Amino acid sequence: MRNAIFPTKGLIHSLIDPFLGILIASTLILLWLSSLIVLLSIDVSQIPLIWIVPAVLGRAFLHTGIFITAHDAIHGTIFPQNRQINDFIGSLAARLYVLLPYKTLSEKHRLHHRFPSSEKDPDFCERGQNNPFLWYVKFMKEYLDGKQAWVLLIGMSVIFYSLLWGLHIPMSNLILFWLLPLFLSSIQLFYFGIFLPHRRPKAGYTNRHCAKSSYYSIFWSFVTCYHFGYHWEHHEYPNLPWYKLPLAVRS
Repeated sequence: MRNAIFPTKGLIHSLIDPFLGILIASTLILLWLSSLIVLLSIDVSQIPLIWIVPAVLGRAFLHTGIFITAHDAIHGTIFPQNRQINDFIGSLAARLYVLLPYKTLSEKHRLHHRFPSSEKDPDFCERGQNNPFLWYVKFMKEYLDGKQAWVLLIGMSVIFYSLLWGLHIPMSNLILFWLLPLFLSSIQLFYFGIFLPHRRPKAGYTNRHCAKSSYYSIFWSFVTCYHFGYHWEHHEYPNLPWYKLPLAVRS
């Protein structure tokens, strides 16, 4: 049985909880920025491969966390007490992720929740039910169409070459610790947050959200995609931030 579990708020909990979203979002953004600055400044040739791989994967994980922060802001869970502050953090996170316009991202994500797994759902791909590659391409095109594609191309190029030529950051560092993690993050978000939850079962969808959950352990749920494997729970309780989704799971 699935149900939401909401613990009784004590005094300390009631004092901390309103600011927990800002604290977690700020921590993720600071970790993303500080890790980028440090890793762009290292001499890759002096670092053993055994350390390069976890650094790349760690950066990809933080990239995913930045997008999840923007996503939670869309649902108003970063700082519900003040929508302007909430949306500012969401907009910052969306721009840091890959220069995404927060307003457009919000509009499309609301369509996903309102019309899941339908023609009106920008995240859905009918022909990609058994072809994650085709679905991924359609998913990316949906968010990088028209003007946004040019914003991304020109904006990312300006940033890339400014860092390369202006600050003399080695190309290897830019690729390993910025571009490659971004690409890996997009795959992580798509596979665990879109494809697995919304792929149509053989028997058809069994709930109004057209979503199913991957009930990994809390540790692996966090590692795979910040608990977005608990996807039915997210659609059923969209007011829960990512770090509270495990509270909505009861076996």
